[in-house]
Amino acid sequence: MEPVSARLERVLSRVRYAAIGGAVGGAVGGVVSKKAASTGAAIGALVGATVGEKSVGARSQLERMKERGEAEFERIPLE
Repeated sequence: MEPVSARLERVLSRVRYAAIGGAVGGAVGGVVSKKAASTGAAIGALVGATVGEKSVGARSQLERMKERGEAEFERIPLE
């Protein structure tokens, strides 16, 4: 099971991107009609939540690779 801080970070990222996606989708759909605004907001929120989920995973993977690279660099003897 993952630590609470990692889970909380993932949840907050998902919420942030869902809100942004919902706002953008609602604005774009609102140009067309009222019904399209609500549909656009729902689809935008879903896409935003998906992006937020993937964003945290990619960021943590990048940090892990960076740490591993630094550790390997420290092992190389410099003359």
